[in-house]
Amino acid sequence: MTKLKLESPKFENESKIPRKYGYKNEDVNPPLKIEGVPESAKSLALIMDDPDAMKPAGKVWDHWVIWNISPDTNAIKEGVTPKGAVEGKNDYGKLGYGGPNPPDGEHTYIFELYALDDELELPEGSTKKDVKHSMKGHVLDKAVLKGTYVP
Repeated sequence: MTKLKLESPKFENESKIPRKYGYKNEDVNPPLKIEGVPESAKSLALIMDDPDAMKPAGKVWDHWVIWNISPDTNAIKEGVTPKGAVEGKNDYGKLGYGGPNPPDGEHTYIFELYALDDELELPEGSTKKDVKHSMKGHVLDKAVLKGTYVP
């Protein structure tokens, strides 16, 4: 049985995220590679957040919330929303990806990929909280990719 994996060709797990993906730079999502999606998966969901924002922002900062990604997806291209996927609102108040922008030095950003046994019935613009609530009881597998970013 293959385990769900999430990688990026642009940075290794727990290494530096290139500056171009930052909010004040090109602000495009990094390319991602997906492997080991369970055969029974009906969709994928991806959440990128910054738990290190707790001190400066008073909360975990949500950078990207996207769901109903086709389980056949083996890559998410740089700066591209997968066809048919639905994007939520990030903590910049916008739909889609919002890049790293730590106000107080290096932060660690966590990309969590979930394989789900169903599609989520949520409208565009839903929040991470909405997605996490809707995923309860539907997660088949999870993969994590971490990267650091220095402004």
